[in-house]
Amino acid sequence: MSFIISVSDHILFEDEFVLVINKPPGLMVEPDRNGHPNLLQQVKKYLKNSLPQGDEVYAQHIHRLDRPVSGVILFAKQRSVLKNLSEQFAERKVKKYYQALTSHAPSQPNGKLQNWLRREKKKAVIYDQEIEYAEKAILNYEVTTFAENQFLWTIELHTGKYHQIRAQLAYIGCPIIGDLLYSSNAQYQPDCIALHAHQLVFFHPITNEQMMITKEHSFIV
Repeated sequence: MSFIISVSDHILFEDEFVLVINKPPGLMVEPDRNGHPNLLQQVKKYLKNSLPQGDEVYAQHIHRLDRPVSGVILFAKQRSVLKNLSEQFAERKVKKYYQALTSHAPSQPNGKLQNWLRREKKKAVIYDQEIEYAEKAILNYEVTTFAENQFLWTIELHTGKYHQIRAQLAYIGCPIIGDLLYSSNAQYQPDCIALHAHQLVFFHPITNEQMMITKEHSFIV
């Protein structure tokens, strides 16, 4: 899989102030110390090509997705709107919905998962009680049958913690398909797990209009 993309083919919404991209799996959102291709770098290149020569290019992602996760990512195109968008996330005014596939079904077809999550090395570890350095992790879910031995989750994420969905689902015996880090035994596509950020609801930083950006995912296993 190539991690250099045609940004224009992945745009879900764009105006003068914001840009919303459907991130493919396998591509990091921001640069790392090893200089791997990343979405921020490619968005800046895309914007530079549309600006008059010499004009400043500005782009900043407002949130992140794990490298093997696909889905909706919001960018600010001007510094003037960064504070507004960042505060919407900090104040939990933004609604984030995900889709996931698992090989096991939970004991209840819908409900809430509420635990304590602590990052330990490169994994998130879930606890039932508050411990030092742990943060509260909350999500709501609904599960339906997708195919034989495959179950489709629709998740509303209330607290966007490190690897939260991956860790909480694995904790109840339902690791996401392809997520070897969290003990999935089911194969999926290379550089990818069956987790997709399919809807983001936020308020436009200038007009205050509610924006609902959706990109459904066709899971292929």
